Amino acid sequence: MVIMLTACISSLSRASTRGRQPTTAAIRFARRTFATPKLGERDASYAWNKSCYSGIDYEIGDESTVFEAVEKFAAYNVGCLVTKDVDGKLTGVISERDYVTKIALLGKTAETTKVKQISTKAANLVTASPDDTVDACMAKMLSRDIRHLPLVDDNGKVVGIISIKDLIKSCLEEKEHTIRSLSSFAMGEGGHFVM
Repeated sequence: MVIMLTACISSLSRASTRGRQPTTAAIRFARRTFATPKLGERDASYAWNKSCYSGIDYEIGDESTVFEAVEKFAAYNVGCLVTKDVDGKLTGVISERDYVTKIALLGKTAETTKVKQISTKAANLVTASPDDTVDACMAKMLSRDIRHLPLVDDNGKVVGIISIKDLIKSCLEEKEHTIRSLSSFAMGEGGHFVM
């Protein structure tokens, strides 16, 4: 496409330097610009809205037992929950990995251990804003080797949680859309140029 635009523009330039008027079609084509259709907001809130977490109770009290957390993991088929204190304030997250490394391997019992004893505390927690881009969220996850990010608004309130799977799905959806758009363009199907 860049070659086609360059050829058209250079054709217009040659025509103007020779004193000829460029054709109407060439002028119309030269004024068009390639526009990528908006796919919607590809930010953390977009991934959250498509996430398996968006329709469930992804929170657990930090005074609850680990067994209760495991029950929620199994019931909702998720791997992480946001932990909150009695006032509803974010205290951290608990994941399946916490259960495996801090309960199962150490011989503790899930029925007697409190969530707050094994959860990742808020002070060490990596969070994202709903306005963070998908790429920024992925970078946060990769830099800390984590698979879940609580979404926290400007007031510090938890508004969701996303997983690496949610972000990958969002990226794949965007790539598939780009491939469809480029394929349509290559096949001469319309709708890709904006006057």
